[in-house]
Amino acid sequence: MNGISNCAILAIRDEAGLRLSTWNSQPPWTVVRAVAGGRAVWRSAIAGLESCGTVFRMSILLVEHRDSIALVRLNRPDKRNAISFQLLRELDETARQLRRDHRLRAVILCGAGESFSSGIDLSDLAEPRHRLWAAWQLIKPGRSLFQQAFLTWQEMPVPVLAAVHGHCFGAGLQLALAADIRFAAPDCQLSIMESRWGLVPDMGLTRSLRGVVHADVARELTYTARIVRGDEAQPLGLVTHVTPDPLAAAMALAQEIAQRSPDAVLAAKRVLDAMQHQPRRALRLEKLWQLRLLRGRNAAVARKRATDPETPFAPREYD
Repeated sequence: MNGISNCAILAIRDEAGLRLSTWNSQPPWTVVRAVAGGRAVWRSAIAGLESCGTVFRMSILLVEHRDSIALVRLNRPDKRNAISFQLLRELDETARQLRRDHRLRAVILCGAGESFSSGIDLSDLAEPRHRLWAAWQLIKPGRSLFQQAFLTWQEMPVPVLAAVHGHCFGAGLQLALAADIRFAAPDCQLSIMESRWGLVPDMGLTRSLRGVVHADVARELTYTARIVRGDEAQPLGLVTHVTPDPLAAAMALAQEIAQRSPDAVLAAKRVLDAMQHQPRRALRLEKLWQLRLLRGRNAAVARKRATDPETPFAPREYD
């Protein structure tokens, strides 16, 4: 490919062209912007992630497959999993890859070390090139990467669960809110932290927080940047379950969900999302999804499993 070797090239370039990373790996991944003869050209490339068994590594994100469940772990424990610009890109790219896996049944978001995430990595904004890139993200049409990297998890075709512990501040909480269900340790600390730094939440909070807590509670937590414990957050609606071992509880629920038709679970997610965000479409979507399910393979499998529970479901048919 005119100088592009077998070394897989992963372009994590944004509009400002900040960086280009490479991994020696095989699976298809992305499109690469290569520079040849002084001009920029778009080329197809082979790219992917360095793999080790069932654990796929990006520099600061780990994806571990446990049967049909993907464990996505923020991997900056020395920074309490602060969300850097690089991590935003990796979150977005990882979600794009996982949603193509029709055998996937659930995703669990969690953090390495002592915290889920302490929030946005403000040190990134100290660099002029990062400030320029951030400014472009805020003025360009459509979603910014700050929004896309989080809302993409809300839009996954499988349930996304979050297991939070330690600190879950600012951007970390906005990531957790993109999950369908949240498990928190009793002593976990959660906060919509942005106002403390003179900022406003801008990572899709107006969508992900809608329907999770009452509007007046959302305002109070956002205006004050108050820190609440996990056992205080549950009555407010910020978390679904409080448990000493959030990851184990999330895994148990993911395994339970995996016993149901992947297409029925997808349909339920799409219909319930419409109920929350597009109520005028919700009734119509109920009918449309039911028609799809009746025509699909897995409805028949679900009926057969009533007498033969070992009958396996087919991979998910729909997106």
